[in-house]
Amino acid sequence: MRTAEITRTTHETDISLTIDLDGTGRYDIRTGIGFFDHMLDQLSRHSLIDITLRAQGDLHIDDHHTVEDCGIALGQALTKALGDKRGIRRYGNFHLAMDDAQVRCALDLSARPYLVWNLPFPTEKIGTFDTELVREFFQAFSSHGGITLHVDLIHGINSHHIAEAAFKAVARALREAVEPDPRATGIPSTKGAL
Repeated sequence: MRTAEITRTTHETDISLTIDLDGTGRYDIRTGIGFFDHMLDQLSRHSLIDITLRAQGDLHIDDHHTVEDCGIALGQALTKALGDKRGIRRYGNFHLAMDDAQVRCALDLSARPYLVWNLPFPTEKIGTFDTELVREFFQAFSSHGGITLHVDLIHGINSHHIAEAAFKAVARALREAVEPDPRATGIPSTKGAL
C-alpha cells in the first residue's frame, strides 16, 4: 500500500494528514484558510492522490505558518508513501491552461529538492490570501518531498487563475511521476537508489 500518515505538531501548527497515492482524487481538507483549501482540493483531485488533512494554525498572526507546515507535511507524506520508489515513472510534466493562465510544470522525484519558480502574480492578494504563500507552499513541499520542481508561468493576468493553474499543473505532473511504470521493475536510476 502506497499510503502514509503524518502528524506534525509545533507551537505554531497542529497538522494530521493521510495520503493514498493510488487513490481516486478524494479529498477532505480543512486548514481554516478557504482559498488554500480550494488549492489543495485541486492538488488532490488532479493528481488522483487521496488527501485527508486537518490543520489548526496560528491564523490570528497570519496564514504563513499553516501554509508552509502543510507543505512540509505533504512532502513528508509523499516521501514515506513512495518508499524506495521502485517501479515508478519518477518524472512528470504538464502544461495546463486555465482561462487566461497557462502554467508549465516539470518535476523529478529525485530525492534532490530544488525549486525553480517563475510564477509572478499581478496582485499581492487573492481575496485575503497572500499570493507569496503559493511559493512558500511549493518550497516546503519540494524540500520535504525530495522533489526537483520547476514551475513556470507562460502567461496569465488573473492571480486566482495563475495560482489554480499552478496547483493543477503540479498535480498532473505529480500524477504521472508517482504512477507505476509497467515496463520498469527496479528503482528508476542508474545509481540504484533515489
